[in-house]
Amino acid sequence: MYRTGLGYDLHRLVDGKKYVLGGIEIDCPVGFLGFSDGDVLVHAVIDALLGTCGKRDIGYHFPDTSPEYKDISSLTLLQKTMDILDGCFEICNIDCVIIAETPKLSPYIPKMILSVAEVLKVEPERISIKAKTNEGVDEIGAGKAVSAFCSAMVKMTGDNA
Repeated sequence: MYRTGLGYDLHRLVDGKKYVLGGIEIDCPVGFLGFSDGDVLVHAVIDALLGTCGKRDIGYHFPDTSPEYKDISSLTLLQKTMDILDGCFEICNIDCVIIAETPKLSPYIPKMILSVAEVLKVEPERISIKAKTNEGVDEIGAGKAVSAFCSAMVKMTGDNA
């Protein structure tokens, strides 16, 4: 049996924070306002994977009321997500879109793919990450926020199949 999951995240951009996407720190004068490192890409991947197994969402598993998750790397949360899902599936593919006005993200995408693939223990070819702008429309287009969408397709394994 195959299942899909959809993930989405958005964070505001503020001074004094790091700009981390796909586990890669990007040189930028602003960064993500968030309880963890605010990595919208990885948060979307987490929600997509949790959705494939019907395991609720990132906020349920890693609440922003729990001090242990304050400023935590989202890659660590992704690893913890894989522990929660412990062998319930084999990842077929992960397809993501980041929506951000600046900076230009295309030079960083190969590193993001490798970073996420390493945590998921899959070949980089199973992961697609694209970057788009919002053409100056709304808060994202004004450079005040960044969002990401992720679709995950998995093949259920063991008793889950």
